[in-house]
Formats: sequence, structure tokens, C-alpha cells
Amino acid sequence: MPGMYRERASRVPDAVLWWSTSPGSAAGERRVLPDGCMDVIWADGALLVAGPDTAAHVVNDRPGARYVGLRFGPGIGPVVFGVPAHELRDQRVPLAELWPCAEARRLTERAGVAADMVARLGAVLEEAAAHRLGAAPRRVDAALVGAVVEGVRAGLPVARIAADAGVGERRLHRRCLDAFGYGPRTLGRILRMNRAVGLARRGAPFATVAAVAGYADQAHLSREVRSLTGVTLGALTR
Repeated sequence: MPGMYRERASRVPDAVLWWSTSPGSAAGERRVLPDGCMDVIWADGALLVAGPDTAAHVVNDRPGARYVGLRFGPGIGPVVFGVPAHELRDQRVPLAELWPCAEARRLTERAGVAADMVARLGAVLEEAAAHRLGAAPRRVDAALVGAVVEGVRAGLPVARIAADAGVGERRLHRRCLDAFGYGPRTLGRILRMNRAVGLARRGAPFATVAAVAGYADQAHLSREVRSLTGVTLGALTR
């Protein structure tokens, strides 16, 4: 039986609810690509937080493993989890290490009761995230986050992004570490790679992918994809 992955827009602003099941017979290795986001994930009866990755995170699933997660867009996760993004970079940690024990325990108990249905479990995660977003002091400048994402996607130099945002480059870098887990150059590489992989998976020739996604040439595309994912673009599209 093949594995399954589905997602939908969340009721939480700038978030996506997703769920997946590993193959029931021989689950293998899979790669979770870096995307500048942070997730809270229900897995095997526990709640985990996935920090922003700088390279693909390799997962070895057990057969039939089930996951339900809420993926927060760049800059949202730090508000929900209460810590700067760079403190969780390339990490997977129990939610109980970030939230007060009682709060994390209540959510884990509620999630466990709802775990038999994706919709119910998703609603539990969304309610908790929405409460956190409403109650916690804003730690991320939403306008700055939007300007950085827009700027790096457009391929603008960091100096130009900083000037447009009205801050110095060093201050921009510090704010990016808090919001994304890494600086604007790394964020730009990751977002460009994700765009390239998306184009390739939709059937675009690799030379076209390189040109449309803003790489110097196909060789540049290949080097960047391998550097960020550990495998070739061809392997990611098979």
C-alpha cells in the first residue's frame, strides 16, 4: 500500500494543516525539504516541534506511521512556540520543552482523544495555535517578514532588502534569525530551491526550471539542489 500525503489551508492565518501515512508494508527513507517554516506534529502519541531546516531532514518511517501537523509560514512559528526560530534550527524537540508543562500536557491529552480522526485532531492543533497567536506578545514584525520573503523571492540583494525595510543589514540579519532561523541569503536559497523542485515535479525540463527559478544555468541548479537536499533533482522528481 503506497504512502499518502494531504494538506489544506488552515483556519490559522498563514498556516497549513497536513497529514500523512507511511506505506503499510515497507516504509522507507523520505526527505523533508527545508522551506523556512516550523511545524507542530502529532506523531506516535506525542507532540513534536520541527524547527526551520537548513537542509533536507531525513526520516525513516516505521510501516503505517501516521502524522498530523500544522505548518506555520515564515515568522509565525516563533510566536506560537515562544522562542526565536534560530533556537530550533535543524531540530526536532518535544513541545513540552517549549511550553509550560501543564499547557503542553493538556494539549497532548486533547490530541490523544482526537487522534482517530484527522479533522478532529487538526481542529485541536488549530485551536491551540490560534489561542497562542492571540495571547502571546508579537515577537515578529509581520511587515518585515513579508518584505524579506518578497525581496529574496525577487532575487534582490540583501542591502536593497534592508534599505527597503528601513533597517541596517546587521539588524535585518538578526531579525531574520528570529523569524526564519537563518539569514536572508539562506532563506533565498531555500525558497528558490523549493520553487525549482515544484516546477520540476510538474514536468518542466530542468533547463527551463533553472531559467525560470533564477539560476545561472542548469549546473548551478544541480549544485544548489544537491547542497540543500543531499540528492539530485532527478531523484526528487521520481
